[in-house]
Amino acid sequence: MKIKTLGASILFAASCAPLLSGQQLVYIGTYTRPPSKGIYVWRFQPSSGKLTPLGLAAETSNPTFLAVAPNQRFLYAANEDKTGTIGAFAIDAANGQLKLLNSVPSRGSGPCHVAVDPHGKWVFAANYNSGSVAVFPVHEDGTLGEATGFVQHVGSSVNAQRQSGPHAHSANLSPDGRWLFVADLGLDRILTYRLDAVKGTLSPGDPPFTKIAPGSGPRHMAFGKDGRFAYAIDEMLATVTVFRYNSARGSLQELQTAQVTPEAYTGPKSGAEIAVDPAGKFLYASNRGDSTIAVFRIDADQGTLTLVERVSTQGKTPRNFAIDPSGAFLFAANQDSGNVVEFKIDPATGRLAPAGTVLELASPVCVVFAPAR
Repeated sequence: MKIKTLGASILFAASCAPLLSGQQLVYIGTYTRPPSKGIYVWRFQPSSGKLTPLGLAAETSNPTFLAVAPNQRFLYAANEDKTGTIGAFAIDAANGQLKLLNSVPSRGSGPCHVAVDPHGKWVFAANYNSGSVAVFPVHEDGTLGEATGFVQHVGSSVNAQRQSGPHAHSANLSPDGRWLFVADLGLDRILTYRLDAVKGTLSPGDPPFTKIAPGSGPRHMAFGKDGRFAYAIDEMLATVTVFRYNSARGSLQELQTAQVTPEAYTGPKSGAEIAVDPAGKFLYASNRGDSTIAVFRIDADQGTLTLVERVSTQGKTPRNFAIDPSGAFLFAANQDSGNVVEFKIDPATGRLAPAGTVLELASPVCVVFAPAR
């Protein structure tokens, strides 16, 4: 089944009807090249995997990464423009529409990642082009204040073409919200910052960064379910680096490097997204080079990874994917083929199987979920 939703013209009279208990809203951010106009939304029924399009949720420029607040009332978007901004939206849980509350400068160019702390008090943005990270206070009404914390990265690494300067690619909160880990592709470092939860400022950890293999290009991170292990996907080498996480010090100890691509693979390497399933048993990592997702089993005691399978994303360039809160489905956003493919997750093996639904959407780049009412 294919569901086409390409523009703001697809809005439904029935979209204001109350949604059934347990359903989710699926928000997908896009690059706003025509015909895409911003953030789109679907109603999702986890019990059956059924999706119903609700149209354009918000018209906004290049919302390439999204994050939902812990209270599920607000959504924040990184507008990946030359002069970057972070937008705050109120979620209408009945019809999926997003109301713009305000927008603040990201304090850099090309913000490509946004995150919210576990208490919903602070929003963090990573500016890729300019290589910096910023912290913004969240007000009671969901609006954002001007940045309270800001760090400009400096330095370079071994790839002269892609690593001549810093490129902060994600801002990742520790499970307890005390530490912020910023994966910088340009430096081959994951920088560690202690968050002042009262002032919203950042100070270097001890150690201030974790160095990974030269030319790796760390991009995104995920933590295991119990918080003892952390995982980083490395864009340039298409690898996953496994760490033991020390929550007292905010430090990362490297344990393993797992290949996202096959051993004899000679094609383009472009690791993109990483996620751990809600049960904490499996890790998923995408390679845009051959449009696949690698599935790994997580060793519960050691945190290390064992390959289960590699599967096609049924499209081109899986920049992002997300697992629904039930852990039953994975949605792969294929940026260059303009589709989002739904997969069913086998709870025993972690394996992926196409669920039969394909959402056709121009330049999809980020998928998030929020409860529907």
